[in-house]
Amino acid sequence: MKITHQKLREIQAPIVSSLIYGFAGEIGHEKTMKIARKVISEDAIASGKKMAKEYKGNTLTVLYKIVKEVWANDGAIEIKMIKETDRELFFDVTYCGYAQMYEKMGIKDVGSTLSCIRDFSFLKGFNPQIELRRTQTIMEGAKYCDFRFKSLTFSK
Repeated sequence: MKITHQKLREIQAPIVSSLIYGFAGEIGHEKTMKIARKVISEDAIASGKKMAKEYKGNTLTVLYKIVKEVWANDGAIEIKMIKETDRELFFDVTYCGYAQMYEKMGIKDVGSTLSCIRDFSFLKGFNPQIELRRTQTIMEGAKYCDFRFKSLTFSK
């Protein structure tokens, strides 16, 4: 049985957030969040490597396919395309089911750590020659997330 990306996050969130809150109570919020971000980022790097293998490529075109087929699966996010070329992939996420899900669970305060920070680390594993610039997220209260991917190398 294959589950959606959002469903996977929904399954993981209660135990991971409980661990975060529990450790924060014991060793402090700042130290806990630093460790959580490190561990989650390492997992995202491994996920990026795995997806590049599964999709047999690591170009912007393949990345966009992953965004549509994995991250946005089953309406988890809605995308407004801004620019799509061989070197640039710019889009806004205008709806984020992940943010809504974490809010319903009462853990939106850690939602960025559980999901949003993964995007940057994912690229390190997927293709470190792709750069992401993002200045805002729905998770942190913005109206949309501005994803701006740029390939630092050019290949035909």
